[in-house]
Amino acid sequence: MSKHFELMQQMEEDQPSVAPPPPAPAPAPVFQPQRAHALGVSTRRWASEEALRLVQQIFLVQAKEPPRIVVFAGVDHGNGCSQICASVAETLAKNARRPVCLLEANFRSPGLSELFGTTNHHGLTEALRNQGPMGAFAKRVSQDNLWLLSAGQVASDSANLLTSTGLGERLAELRTAFDFVIIDAPPLTRYSDAVVLGQLSDGLVMVLEADATRRDAALAAAANLRTVNVPILAAVLNKRTFPIPETIYQRL
Repeated sequence: MSKHFELMQQMEEDQPSVAPPPPAPAPAPVFQPQRAHALGVSTRRWASEEALRLVQQIFLVQAKEPPRIVVFAGVDHGNGCSQICASVAETLAKNARRPVCLLEANFRSPGLSELFGTTNHHGLTEALRNQGPMGAFAKRVSQDNLWLLSAGQVASDSANLLTSTGLGERLAELRTAFDFVIIDAPPLTRYSDAVVLGQLSDGLVMVLEADATRRDAALAAAANLRTVNVPILAAVLNKRTFPIPETIYQRL
């Protein structure tokens, strides 16, 4: 059984609800939530193609000025939001060829530094508690203009930093220092962090997990975002499965 994520639909602010996935789709490019170097050649290609489609839809194929600071948040815990953020950030940096910062604002379960094989010290928590340019807290993690600003040293009160008055100023600094900022946020149904970040960004992408995310929970999360005027840029369905063996996908 193959897992992948896909863009469900473009969601404007005035749309009434999150639409269900389209019926009986053809097999789509596969995304596996591991680092690319651990994947086979065909799987890496599928993951890259799927991430590119999402990047083009949100950032590159825009008649107007594209969003520059975008929050990604799962509806529930474990929806695979961090892996999707990492893949999208890598793909955007490679194809836009402009500086991209992947910001880990998920103090509840940080893991991006491990995904990229780097350290987690001197990150967002330190940036919000101390002085100095935001760029000094970010680590370059690829030659394709990608930087990671990890969560940093997380303490019991770290989540309170996301409601501090200095957060908006710090995000404004990142907007100046980088062309695009991808923010990995905690799940929408458990915490208010993603809503706070969404109000300071250009929009939010909701991440849903196939066969796990409840429709009523997704609808309630979307309604809450619209109530506080957070634009929903898209919804992504993650971990969707097809009853076709992996070997058949490789022949398509």
